[in-house]
Amino acid sequence: MHPTKLFAPGPFQAQQLRSGDPYELSNGHPILCLPTGGRGARANLLGGTVLETDPAVEQAGVDAGFSPEPGTMRAPDVAVGHVPDVPGWVQGAPPLAVEYADRGQDEEELQSKIAELLAAGTQYVWVVWLTGPRRVEVYAPGQKLRTVRPGESLEAPGILKNPVPVEALYDREAAHEATLRNLLQRRGYESLEAVRDAGREAGELAHARAVLRRQLGKRGISLDAAQEARIDGTTDLETLDRWLDQTLVAKTVDEALR
Repeated sequence: MHPTKLFAPGPFQAQQLRSGDPYELSNGHPILCLPTGGRGARANLLGGTVLETDPAVEQAGVDAGFSPEPGTMRAPDVAVGHVPDVPGWVQGAPPLAVEYADRGQDEEELQSKIAELLAAGTQYVWVVWLTGPRRVEVYAPGQKLRTVRPGESLEAPGILKNPVPVEALYDREAAHEATLRNLLQRRGYESLEAVRDAGREAGELAHARAVLRRQLGKRGISLDAAQEARIDGTTDLETLDRWLDQTLVAKTVDEALR
């Protein structure tokens, strides 16, 4: 059991802490939180970016302080969900919390933090181990501890849309690949190949419209604003090709664009 649990509630409350203070609170007792090392700092940034860009995520933050009750204030390395854009500590707990554990990690204090987050309403806590064999420990209320290893993926149903490869939480190339996937999906594309396909299709449509207009001009058929808009609004290549064929014999716009 963590030492603070052996004592009566401590005298401190979350409202007494200021943003930037190097402390969390557990049962009213201060927990010193020192700056992370270079490896942890890099991993935090990479993993946080992957999670924040997931298409289902609207709010996420790094080191956000959560205070489910006055004597508790916990700041996960990365919090997903329930991170409002307002000053002050956040009431409650994030749906998904990510902790990075490296050399010198106080495992007893880590377990205390995990327990308090889950008790406050967090649905998943992912602990990314940067020391020893790379792995992610998954904690969820009422479930046995799971360990997910490189080559496998993590899921958070109802919080994230996409599975997260374990490596994307600490490896730069894997993180960039997952982030790109997320950003493309936020713009309506499932993959980079889908973007290329959309570009090719847009080019083909633009060419077909230009050829149609040129042929109409050769036939001495002018277009008004509504007819121009109709051509621009047509996204079916077969329709544009049919209009082009009809233009070869048409005498009026109605005959060409029927």
